[in-house]
Amino acid sequence: MTGRDAANALSWIAANDVAKAPGRLTYTQLLNSRGGIECDLTVARLAEDRFYIVTGTGFRTHDFAWIAQNIPVGSDAKLTDVTEAWGTLSLFGPRARDVLTAATNADVSDAAFPFGHVREIRVAGVTVRALRVTYVGELGWELHTPIGDTGTVFDALIAAGEPHGIAPAGYRAIESLRLEKGYRAWGADITPNDDPFQAGLGWAVKLKSGMAFLGRHALERKAAVPLQKRLMTFTVDDPAISLVGRETIYQNGERVGYLTSGGWGYTAATNIGMGYVRRADGVTDDFLREATYELEVATVRVPAKLHATPLYDPKGTRIKA
Repeated sequence: MTGRDAANALSWIAANDVAKAPGRLTYTQLLNSRGGIECDLTVARLAEDRFYIVTGTGFRTHDFAWIAQNIPVGSDAKLTDVTEAWGTLSLFGPRARDVLTAATNADVSDAAFPFGHVREIRVAGVTVRALRVTYVGELGWELHTPIGDTGTVFDALIAAGEPHGIAPAGYRAIESLRLEKGYRAWGADITPNDDPFQAGLGWAVKLKSGMAFLGRHALERKAAVPLQKRLMTFTVDDPAISLVGRETIYQNGERVGYLTSGGWGYTAATNIGMGYVRRADGVTDDFLREATYELEVATVRVPAKLHATPLYDPKGTRIKA
């Protein structure tokens, strides 16, 4: 999004504060008038009047349409889809900095390139837009490359990473890692019918700022009453069990919800599921703690453990290393 009013337009559309200084990026939800989560994405400010918006590949058309239709009338703000012009390579892992350092002359130390920032760096003679952000809970960068140069940058990273044990990985790996980290997936764990407070994402909402944004009034009303549902993490230790999502959640023998996503966590070595626990009178911490849980898997109930924090690096120290 570009233009004199781009910052004001995005500030209205986004629930988090995206109008930070150039070089910063922000994770945010875009809400509807009911406070439901319509989009879940990252906004990088490249200049005073230029923002780079990154969303999931499957939501490109949906998110573009939502942003475009909510730009305030009369704003000098132009939204352009640049998807076809860019490729994306994600470099993640404890040795990610070692690999990137070997592939570029740029300073990618934590002091020079902190988490939540965007920089342009050179890799194999190619100008790469590097975003220090993660969806897997580890140190790393998203590296956005001109589409025709993606292969060149990939080859350079593989060569630089060979001494460090680099290996290609795909979305199945990402899915496992994000479950261990408790990262939400739009369309499954968060939808237009779920608000940020219910999803445990209230920290990414700028209510305290006093700034106007789409969905603010609905969230103010919701913040004043107990939450009737909360997204929680569950584990099942039996490796013979396979969680895929939609399994029914039982609390003290009563149905209280269902999983929204599930899979195997290879680092945690356990089945992981995420799902909403529901209660009309409010889902309090005491209500969650003072209970036993089961999940119904293929008509069989199996014991489960409830977790209020991520299974992997709950304090988030590794992503900021």
